[in-house]
Amino acid sequence: MTYPVGAALLDAMVLAVVANEETYGYKITQELCDAVSVSESTLYPVLRRLQKNGMLSTYDKAFQGRNRRYYCITDEGVEALDIYRKDWYAYRDSIEKILINRGVNNG
Repeated sequence: MTYPVGAALLDAMVLAVVANEETYGYKITQELCDAVSVSESTLYPVLRRLQKNGMLSTYDKAFQGRNRRYYCITDEGVEALDIYRKDWYAYRDSIEKILINRGVNNG
């Protein structure tokens, strides 16, 4: 079963990938596909939105006769990623309490 990925979670995942290394769109897509189903056509609007909101910056670098756009996380992006991670842990814990019955008296 595949669970839907909302915009906030996708933003958090993109920021996490870029926080690990400055990279380009196709590589970000490939890394995300290890965990969720996402296409490049879904990813590029996310990258533009994060850039517009000041969480990512870009630079172009020549690669095989073409320019490749690289994405870098900004200080605002690092702060947002920290908040996303805190929110994720709280969300995950609340879901696990139901799905796994952790901490619930079953007797």
